[in-house]
Amino acid sequence: MFDKILIANRGEIACRVIKTARRMGIKTVAVYSEADAGARHVRLADEAVLIGPAAARESYLVVDKIIAAAKATGAQAIHPGYGFLSENEDFCHACEREGIVFIGPPVAAIRAMGSKSEAKKLMEAAKVPLTPGYHGDNQEPAWLHQQADAIGYPVLIKAAAGGGGKGMRLVERSEDFSDLLASCKREALSSFGDEHVLVEKYITRPRHIEIQVFGDTFGNCVYLFERDCSVQRRHQKVLEEAPAPGMTPERRAAMGKAAVEAAKAVGYVGAGTVEFIANQDGSFYFMEMNTRLQVEHPVTEMITGLDLVEWQLRVAAGEPLPLAQEQLQIRGHALEARIYAEDPAKGFLPSTGRLVHLAPPAEGLHVRVDTGVEEGDEISPHYDPMIAKLIVWDTNRDRALARMLQALADYRVVGVANNIEFLSRLAACPAFAGADLDTGLIEREKAYLFPADEALPDEVLQIAALAELLREAAFADKRAAHSADPRSPWHARDGWRLNTTARRTLLFRHGDTDQAVEVAYLPAAYRLTIAGRSVTARGEFNPRGLLRVELDGTRMDATVIAAAGRRHVFAKGRAWQLAAVDPLHHAGEGGGAEGGLLAPMPGKVIALVAAEGATVEKGAPLLILEAMKMEHTITAPAAGTVKAFRFGVGDQVGDGAELVDFEAAA
Repeated sequence: MFDKILIANRGEIACRVIKTARRMGIKTVAVYSEADAGARHVRLADEAVLIGPAAARESYLVVDKIIAAAKATGAQAIHPGYGFLSENEDFCHACEREGIVFIGPPVAAIRAMGSKSEAKKLMEAAKVPLTPGYHGDNQEPAWLHQQADAIGYPVLIKAAAGGGGKGMRLVERSEDFSDLLASCKREALSSFGDEHVLVEKYITRPRHIEIQVFGDTFGNCVYLFERDCSVQRRHQKVLEEAPAPGMTPERRAAMGKAAVEAAKAVGYVGAGTVEFIANQDGSFYFMEMNTRLQVEHPVTEMITGLDLVEWQLRVAAGEPLPLAQEQLQIRGHALEARIYAEDPAKGFLPSTGRLVHLAPPAEGLHVRVDTGVEEGDEISPHYDPMIAKLIVWDTNRDRALARMLQALADYRVVGVANNIEFLSRLAACPAFAGADLDTGLIEREKAYLFPADEALPDEVLQIAALAELLREAAFADKRAAHSADPRSPWHARDGWRLNTTARRTLLFRHGDTDQAVEVAYLPAAYRLTIAGRSVTARGEFNPRGLLRVELDGTRMDATVIAAAGRRHVFAKGRAWQLAAVDPLHHAGEGGGAEGGLLAPMPGKVIALVAAEGATVEKGAPLLILEAMKMEHTITAPAAGTVKAFRFGVGDQVGDGAELVDFEAAA
């Protein structure tokens, strides 16, 4: 076994590998960019090496820098994690050339499966079922358009070197094909350095089911059952589970056999995933093989009781697979939710900033949290905005789902927009709860998943007001304790008045609405009045910052985090964001710059679609912004005229930057 390994990655997966290596007595070396100097994976590793600037292409994607770090620290092997260089055959070959073990498959397997089109040819020869489509080398737009017309719409354009949902476009009409092909090729070239695409028939209501396979250098290969990854948005997985609901033993065996045949066809060694598109009738087609560990591997670990990273290390060290196929068993059900810094209400745009407050649910037998960040860390615009993976397990799917809902209710994040409430609605959605799964679930359940803004409950305002009052009292006590006269009554914030009751008004803003809470001070309590309705409130903070609330005798626990003038209220499984308004300075707020279109996030302008001076209709594309390897089209908010662009192609823009001078039609 290795004495020391280097992890050529960052964030959650680097921390995950370090955890297993430490348990096995293996020392670890982290690599990091300038942006990650204080990152959690750097803090956890035994050693860490700086490899370059923030941009991944100048640090995490530079093969020579990774190899040099491994040699300088005496690492015998490199674990690539997923993403970055994990499926890069040049990197694997460089490790081989320098006598460093690559903890993954051989170069030939990466090369064979690295191109979706070449992989399809291999699978066809191995008699693995394939989706109808064009997987050839002719990349002329007119030819690809002709092939799509022949296949029949809808079709899916996919980057041959793609992954992670990037470089994919759904085309529903022939007249849309050319524009979507150009967009897909741009994104493929930007993300993977290869604009080669393939075109496939789009299966209506497909399920995305993948099989975890493992091979060793002795010719053994097994499958560790399946994961259902059907719940996706923009082809990126959101909720995964194992085993797949409704999977019969016969179909599991058939898919497992096909996956093993696919792995054997390329002489596969290590952990890999064979992904299939499955029809509702149970038929399935090979989609691609990921020659690495998958993001969602923890659900497989939870139902098998195995550590797949340990298996990777043992196989890479030349050991045989720890178990044979007949020794593998499924126990219970597991679900994984990806906690992202993103705003579902704004099309899942990534969010950046400091994690002012981060409180994940308690881990144990039923709950696991894999993360690369801690409270106080930054979510940077340079990398994937994942905060954590939340994994739960129980004896059956219904119980696991209940565990997930509770764990999401206990997860608290302040400082960046996040998808926790969206995930809670998704897990509670009748379609998901009833296992009515397909890759279009989020789109078809939009009404449930994206409800209209609801009125702020009085209870939330009462909790926010109580927290404000208790903090004021605690601050007064602390100030008194450090004063020259700690017993002076002038320090007290108990509302004492001679022959009367002290009253005041607290003002909070929710969205565009201001709401007042009238406060009357009582002995050891407060009377809070909202729109004529009153409650008696009392409470206290415990040492962990949890607020024990009592409203008219009803008790509950809540958390209220004050950050940058806002009050983040977590209560009864929900999160609410309020602004604390000073009534003495309450004079309303203006909007953004008139006539300007603002960048929804930091990014780079990659195309100006409209021309300056052009008259456009509402919804017409004006420019394309690239951020976090995704394209975002900025459209006209109304019919009008494009007066001027404030940035050119290649320019970097900040969050909220004015992009276009636009004049709406009268």
